[in-house]
Amino acid sequence: MIAILSDIHSNTAALSAVLDDIREQRIRTIWCLGDILGYGPNPRECLAMIRDNCAEVILGNHDYAVLYEPTYFNAGAESAAFWTRQMLCDESVPEESGDLLRFLATLENRKTIANPVEGVREVLLVHGSPRRPVNEYLFPEDTTNHPAKIQSSFDRMEHLCFVGHTHMPGVFCEDLMFHPAAALPEGIFELNDKRHIVNVGSVGQPRDRDNRACYVILEDHQVRFRRVKYDVETTADAIRNIESLDNYLADRLVEGR
Repeated sequence: MIAILSDIHSNTAALSAVLDDIREQRIRTIWCLGDILGYGPNPRECLAMIRDNCAEVILGNHDYAVLYEPTYFNAGAESAAFWTRQMLCDESVPEESGDLLRFLATLENRKTIANPVEGVREVLLVHGSPRRPVNEYLFPEDTTNHPAKIQSSFDRMEHLCFVGHTHMPGVFCEDLMFHPAAALPEGIFELNDKRHIVNVGSVGQPRDRDNRACYVILEDHQVRFRRVKYDVETTADAIRNIESLDNYLADRLVEGR
């Protein structure tokens, strides 16, 4: 079994709860699809936890923004990116800061893995989409409104792809249908020879009106979505206590939107 998570967004309470859930199921391999950083109050801690626990880590757009520039970000996200950069460059702990920044700078924007479990011949890991790995959003409604965009992503993958970015968990199928995770019996989607794009949802900032942390487990022939409760108010209060982080980020965390 392999646990796959994404969009932690500097939320240690959520990440800790998910890592505990993974350990309880005796899963030893973890992949992360990026956006470790941004929005939340605990960038240093989350970056260290991902570095120390994940076998594969992909660069997300918020991670990129902290390293370089927050291009096309709204005001709240931009302010959070600059504040996060300050936290990672804290001169009071230069050695640790250097290690974390060096780790961040090594992250690739895509990774292909052959035969990770039985019934899966190849997996592509990206943050956004197979077409534009870092920044492109694949929304559920794109299957109707922008089918060519979804088809273009399928054209750039072999069998199975895992993405994050939209914080909306579910499965895109080759017939251009989207299956929300909440509608899947017991959160399980059975895999076959057809191609699928799986959005693993968000650990640290869910947006499907369910504020529990979300991640997936890849097993032989299937993907299983997991929801994990954590102390949302702890993170929300921490956000509200940091002047550079917009209170809206705390409100949406509580509401799961």
